[in-house]
Amino acid sequence: MILGQISYLDCLVFLIVLAPQLLLHVNIFELVICVLKALPFVLLQLPYQLCRERYFTSKHQKSPFVQQASLFQDLVIRIVRYAFAFIPANIGRVFFSKGVALPFLRFRLLRHGYFQAPLTWREAVLRRNFSSKAKTVGLWVTVEEGERPDLVIYYCHGGGFSMGSSYFYLEFLMAWLTLLRDAGYRNPAIFALEYTLVPDERYPTQLEQTVAGYDHVCSIVKDPSRICLAGDSAGATLQLSLLLHLSKSSSPAKQRPGFATLISPWATLVTPKNRDTPSDYLNADSLHLYGRQFAGTQANLKDPLVSPGVCKDRDWWVRASPSGGFCFMYGSEEVFGPEVRDLIALLRRSGCAVRVREEPGQVHAWPVVSLFLADTQGERTKGLRDLTKIITQVIDPQIVQIDGL
Repeated sequence: MILGQISYLDCLVFLIVLAPQLLLHVNIFELVICVLKALPFVLLQLPYQLCRERYFTSKHQKSPFVQQASLFQDLVIRIVRYAFAFIPANIGRVFFSKGVALPFLRFRLLRHGYFQAPLTWREAVLRRNFSSKAKTVGLWVTVEEGERPDLVIYYCHGGGFSMGSSYFYLEFLMAWLTLLRDAGYRNPAIFALEYTLVPDERYPTQLEQTVAGYDHVCSIVKDPSRICLAGDSAGATLQLSLLLHLSKSSSPAKQRPGFATLISPWATLVTPKNRDTPSDYLNADSLHLYGRQFAGTQANLKDPLVSPGVCKDRDWWVRASPSGGFCFMYGSEEVFGPEVRDLIALLRRSGCAVRVREEPGQVHAWPVVSLFLADTQGERTKGLRDLTKIITQVIDPQIVQIDGL
């Protein structure tokens, strides 16, 4: 199930769905102040900068992203860039919440002629096995729910640990599941972790939940080699932390997943190498704030299980590597670019199998962004098709399991 590009009508419906959720979850005075602060940007700065760079700047002086972006893509990325830098996380998290994302997805399905989604999803509440009061919840997206999957993508969403939800990514995940089925897997499935956001909980809760989610997936699949870890941004960070954690167990080889596909991982939480770029919508100062809030203490920022990019121990990475290695997919213009390249170089020097897709001129988490904003279906699904092709090369779709759940 692959829906069409986000339209201006979709944007209007999104705002209509968003408004009551903001009123329900955000202090009205804080909301009014946020809106008033945004008015100069919306009314003056946005149209001026958009017109100046798109229509009155020579091509070689435009940012790499603007050089290839449509007007709609350019407009949306500029708005997101402002929001990430200036809208507080407690307001921003409402944009990605279940209460907004799920009604919006249902409208998108209806607009494309689906009265019911062709793929199923259900929440799973996992057994709590750690000290935090937070429960561990995940979202199963399946083709045939009653049969054991022959491949599971274990996904952790992004959002700076402070925003995001699996429901916001549900359309992306269903499109990916469709491509995996078309690639030859008999019954692929995706388990998306709904980890607790900061500041409701801090490290180590999110890592403990990620471990609990992996244990749950292993209990369903039975064979870890049929599991592909995946995630974007902060979610990819949690997956790297999970791998480092698993490698410290008494029998790491038996627990290792088959593969890991990481989209724009936030490798090192706080580092001067995370710098703003003219193209990307991320803001380094906001990221460092979120990273410190997640870590809780300055000392934790030096812990590889918190900030995996600080781990320079090659032997540790060798033990942590999935049996089929890693795939990194990121944009050449994103804030995390330098740290991602450093981590890739370290893994390769360590002898780990690493596949890389650095997309020229693209921004953070571009496979997700492109699915919603790109013009043609080929452009919209390019990242997902590349990921799917790579996964089939590592985890054979012809090896199937016939047991029931």
